[in-house]
Amino acid sequence: MPRPLAILGSTGSIGINTLDVVTAHPEAFSVSGLAAGGNVELMVDQIARHRPSLVALSDAEAAERLSERVRGQNVAVRGGMDGVCEVATMDGAETVVSAIVGAQGLVPTLEAIRAGKTVALANKEVLVCAGELVVREARGQAALVPIDSEHSAIFQCLAGEDLSDVRRVILTASGGPFHGLSPQQMAAVTAQEALDHPNWEMGPKVTVDSATLMNKGLEVIEAHWLFDLPPERIEVVIHRQSIVHSLVEFVDGSLLAQLAPPDMRLPIAYALSYPRRLPMSQPGLSLVEIGQLSFERPDEETFPCLGYAYEALRRGGTMPTVLNAANEVAVQAFLEGTIAFLDIPRLIRASLDRHEPRPVASLDVVLEADRWAREITHEAVAVAADGG
Repeated sequence: MPRPLAILGSTGSIGINTLDVVTAHPEAFSVSGLAAGGNVELMVDQIARHRPSLVALSDAEAAERLSERVRGQNVAVRGGMDGVCEVATMDGAETVVSAIVGAQGLVPTLEAIRAGKTVALANKEVLVCAGELVVREARGQAALVPIDSEHSAIFQCLAGEDLSDVRRVILTASGGPFHGLSPQQMAAVTAQEALDHPNWEMGPKVTVDSATLMNKGLEVIEAHWLFDLPPERIEVVIHRQSIVHSLVEFVDGSLLAQLAPPDMRLPIAYALSYPRRLPMSQPGLSLVEIGQLSFERPDEETFPCLGYAYEALRRGGTMPTVLNAANEVAVQAFLEGTIAFLDIPRLIRASLDRHEPRPVASLDVVLEADRWAREITHEAVAVAADGG
């Protein structure tokens, strides 16, 4: 029987790639539920192609328009975050793909975990904002399988291994479109230039995060929670080719690496079919054609966001929540043309400096820290936009 899926964030980059995998393997997967933000046109098309029984749009007005568009079809439409959570917990889904971008994916992912679903996790912000809470909730009742290519690589390298034998993990980073530029050169870069990633096709927020190296910083925090490793045993290297997706070093000095073309459908397929592997139609690697693989240290002076993430992880509590919220607000302001590229790390730094972290004792604590950080970062964006 095909494995029934619910996909949170179905109209985004990961969601679309997940549905490509489903289309290629109808014998392995079916779609029970879909949830997204407010893209009515694409959701109408996805309903027609995949015939889910339940869909939701977090934008309630968009959900009403969608309901009119699919009237007479055998699908229930829900609106608002309650509707998204209904998809996340629906009885007809065995695996939930968590691919809603940003902190807004936290609550529905927690609900899926509490419902005992297998969660294929593409939303790194869930663990950044509330890793301690998420891991605690998942323990003994839900499986977390990573989709991010770097964490999927580590997950694969650790198959059959004992975590006590791991010396460190090494996350690879492409370096983004501004690798090698000076701060003076980056002062005038545009959003369009930031979105021109050299290797990956991703959504705008993740692509800008890659350009600042914040994406890798968030992945460091995610790796900490997924693999129970302290920050000093999680390393980042720049690997421009995006062929080696991450490595694990063991206590005997051996390194295991996972190599694959930069195609998100590969880690998605692995997460959905785990512990099996599916045959994929994409061409494999030609090591001869690649020729050389290069690695170098990241420039944390030019790209300080990576260091901010390590700092937030070490300080713990709600500090990573504030890091993430400030970053989301700043990145959105940059994409809208309100602030400059170099304002992103400056605003994040200011928010971190103003925060006293609290223990992550409950979801309410996380949501309050997230709200506070967004409020003060929005205020700082307004000042920056006025030339302050």
